[in-house]
Amino acid sequence: MNVNEAFLGLNNYYSPKIIGEVNDQYIKVVKIKGQEVPWHNHEMEDELFYIVEGSLLMDIENQESLVMQKGDLYVVRKGINHRVSSKEECSIMLIESKTTEHTGKVKSQITKSIDQQKY
Repeated sequence: MNVNEAFLGLNNYYSPKIIGEVNDQYIKVVKIKGQEVPWHNHEMEDELFYIVEGSLLMDIENQESLVMQKGDLYVVRKGINHRVSSKEECSIMLIESKTTEHTGKVKSQITKSIDQQKY
């Protein structure tokens, strides 16, 4: 599989798609643009963000915001409130436990179930 080609099939922002599995982890791709991800956390799981294209603003509660660029990787530890946004289109690869809920316990109009994330 070519990860860059996986992004070609994404037509909607904030809609992660599962492209693979490693043990108990999903590998996902997602495109975002704008600021629609609510503050949330994942109580029991860490979440890995890898920027494939573009730049991402990573807000972590009670910390200075991070601007991530192409090639950057960041792990949000379990229980940490966070949200992401991007002024321009940003392509992200995520690695998450299979139990990770898209926006944690926070439900919003962008929240997708695991079934909705299947490619």
